[in-house]
Amino acid sequence: MENTVDLHLASPHINHIGTLTRLDPEAQHPKEYREKQRTLNCTPTTILERIDHFTWAWFTLTMSTGGIALLLSSQPHTFDGLITIGKVVYIFDLVLFVLLTILISVRFIRKPSRLRSSMEHPTESLFIPTFFLSIPTIIGCMQRYGVPSTGPWLIVTVRILFWMYVASAFFLAVVQYWFLFTGHQLTTQSMMPSWLLPVFPIMLSGTIASVISPTQPPYQRLPIMVAGMTFQGLGFWVAIIMYPIYIGRLMESGLPGPNLRPGMFIAVGPPSFTALALIGISRSIPADYGYFAIYPSSVETLQQLALAFAIFIWALAFWFFCISLLSVLAEGLSMSFHLVWWAFVFPNTGFTIAVIEIGQELRSNAVTWVGSILSILLVAIYLFVLGSHVYAVLTKQILWPGKDEDKDE
Repeated sequence: MENTVDLHLASPHINHIGTLTRLDPEAQHPKEYREKQRTLNCTPTTILERIDHFTWAWFTLTMSTGGIALLLSSQPHTFDGLITIGKVVYIFDLVLFVLLTILISVRFIRKPSRLRSSMEHPTESLFIPTFFLSIPTIIGCMQRYGVPSTGPWLIVTVRILFWMYVASAFFLAVVQYWFLFTGHQLTTQSMMPSWLLPVFPIMLSGTIASVISPTQPPYQRLPIMVAGMTFQGLGFWVAIIMYPIYIGRLMESGLPGPNLRPGMFIAVGPPSFTALALIGISRSIPADYGYFAIYPSSVETLQQLALAFAIFIWALAFWFFCISLLSVLAEGLSMSFHLVWWAFVFPNTGFTIAVIEIGQELRSNAVTWVGSILSILLVAIYLFVLGSHVYAVLTKQILWPGKDEDKDE
């Protein structure tokens, strides 16, 4: 007969499927495990020792902050000072990105072997893409806030950054999945939407293309649009392949543990960002250049198809959003803060911008107002998660031995 464990004796850091098994340290040696956690909580720790537990997952903060800045620049209903607020948020995002990059560099410089360990760790490695996911919002906001106030040089800079990002993101998507396929023996019972994160950066190439292409000259715009569509499709179809595994895991093993449920919102991202990318790219088609100069009627046809397919796949995002929201609400106050809480924000920025884009294309004031209301709610959620993040650091809930994504599994 299998050994059972009193869940009240276990750490709140339960395994991926929300239940303990005999393979978990909590189950094998519950008393020793509790004593170890008590010791970790009481051990005096210097700032540098806390930085030793600064993981890649911290970049969920910058990708969410940049997402909010991009969301503010996409509003259909504006007021005096909104652009200024967006610029302030963007500058705050840049400062955070530089600061987090310095901190994680300090962690690896203090002990270089930690870099490889972070790449091989079954949990932390999945958050490496969050570093790259912080870059699309930086480039997008550079276009939205910087280009209108500067000269042509920034348009060229944005274009160069786009191609550099595409190359590095595609490399990440191939290499990290190869490592996952050959290194970690992950089971379908442990499947979470975070498995999608390695393909997220290359998927957001389409989102960047939709933002930067309108100001690019036609001979540069068309390659950017084609690359954006290509790699947006890659990310979307990989997500479509992953979704059945995720749904099967939910059917077989139930919902994730309470602290992991915010991560369910990651599944909202692929159809949302694909919807907004399709609409944005179709708007930027150079009607008098290349193929479109020969077949001018194709411009309107492609724009209509883009809108129809965007609405078609947005419904999938809405379904995942509802499932994730109900799962989180079912737990209420029983969740404790983890960096995965930032999944409340970033995927839902894509969801909200997609609503706004669809409303604008349909010339529907009601739909755009829904997007504006969602934007207000999302900003409030961002501030709540940011406050919870700061509180968690101060109260040693994170950035502490045994409490971060680098902990032994």
